[in-house]
Amino acid sequence: MKSVMPQLEIDRPLQDFFQKSSIALALSFADDDHHLALVNQRFCDLTGYDSSYVIGKNCRMLQTSPTGVHAENAEARAKINAFLEVDGPETVRTTIINFRNDATPFVNLLFMSKLKATSGQVRYILASQFDVSRAHTHLLQAYDVELGDTLKRIKPLLDDHNIMIEGTLATIANSTTTIAQAKLTLAELEQNSPY
Repeated sequence: MKSVMPQLEIDRPLQDFFQKSSIALALSFADDDHHLALVNQRFCDLTGYDSSYVIGKNCRMLQTSPTGVHAENAEARAKINAFLEVDGPETVRTTIINFRNDATPFVNLLFMSKLKATSGQVRYILASQFDVSRAHTHLLQAYDVELGDTLKRIKPLLDDHNIMIEGTLATIANSTTTIAQAKLTLAELEQNSPY
């Protein structure tokens, strides 16, 4: 029996903000399987998937290519699973191997933050994705600045929904090690590529 997805309770100004963002964004429900509720055009451009295809699916679909090749991602999945625990951290940032719709692998610098109702209940998961496969340092820095600005600008819109975003800027500030790990992951991927 197929589960019924909750209704997206986000008004038009927040949806417009989301769509106009210059960085890839995804919003998932905080239900058992974290189905995608909303993705923007940048997410679609990055992954090669149309929004109508990914809405209702879990983002882990990006860990398997359309041809069936599956990325290990053990460390990244452990971090994401810890984040998704009820008492897990408010944010996570990790690199993860994903596949585009054309089966091309890329190293995704994934950022995720819990969006909570004023009651403390996690309502949504906000995620941002950035391809660090061959990104230059200045592009990564520009992405970090834009992500920080996006999180600052989205906060008042979330406040209008009695939803809070927490702990995000500290996670962004600690990205140097994550980016270095991404470069190492890509080098290993290219050297031992079964993809």
